[in-house]
Amino acid sequence: MKRLICWALTSVAMTAALSAHSEEASWTQPQKPFQIYANTYYVGTQGLSAILITSAQGHVLIDAPMEHNASMIEANIRALGFRIEDIRVVLNSHAHSDHAGGIAELARVSGAKVRASVAGAKALKLGGKDPEDPQYGEAPLFPAVTDVGLVRDGETIHVGTTELVAHYTPGHTPGSTSWTWRSCDQEHCLNIAYADSLTPLSSDGFRFSDEAKHPHRVEDYRQAIATVAALPCDILITPHPDASDFLERVAKRDQGVKPNPLIDTQACKAYAAGASVKLAARLAKEKTEHPH
Repeated sequence: MKRLICWALTSVAMTAALSAHSEEASWTQPQKPFQIYANTYYVGTQGLSAILITSAQGHVLIDAPMEHNASMIEANIRALGFRIEDIRVVLNSHAHSDHAGGIAELARVSGAKVRASVAGAKALKLGGKDPEDPQYGEAPLFPAVTDVGLVRDGETIHVGTTELVAHYTPGHTPGSTSWTWRSCDQEHCLNIAYADSLTPLSSDGFRFSDEAKHPHRVEDYRQAIATVAALPCDILITPHPDASDFLERVAKRDQGVKPNPLIDTQACKAYAAGASVKLAARLAKEKTEHPH
């Protein structure tokens, strides 16, 4: 089975194979949890993000990457001094095993409610076996999440003082969702964006430009990229931290580099611009391979 990397496209097959091996190793590599800003914390692995947003009335977890990482994420949360049982809501970027594989288990141990976009909820309930997913047939399956509440585009999720806004960003998967919220350190508040993967990866034979089989897929993809570019975005986080050099920026911050490398109001625009280039390249490739 081809291994799928959710954040990068390579043009040389050997480079892709070597890259996949090292990247997937990082997906299970422990990462010491840390504070991103105020009540926002990183509790994922070196290669896969999981984000905890806390409040006195309960916490929110975004993404639980890979089934066998669930205990590591739980340990990271406890290491920060928080209780897994205080998680009220688990949210998802998109329903692939490397971002949703641990959701069923962490929802079980925490008692939290799982919520996702309409298409995302469908894919979570199918354990990733969604025929509408561009990577259907090649993306690894994961434990199905049986009870998923729906979140509409633009809806705000309230947990205590935390307010997270859902932004539908379909493309990488039909249910892809980006999330934004504000974290405040006393009177200083920052907009944090968890922008979902935007790379047009697929199983062999899938064409994003096949309007008959996948109507509006390209139109929706372009709108998703525009949505990400317009997000309120002082700090950008991505499901694969390497996609936005997130851990490198954290390291520089912790070394005392000024101004704070994590704060970049143009980061979402740059991330979206890179995605536009990748999508254009993919569509040009499809046109060459299947000329009309």
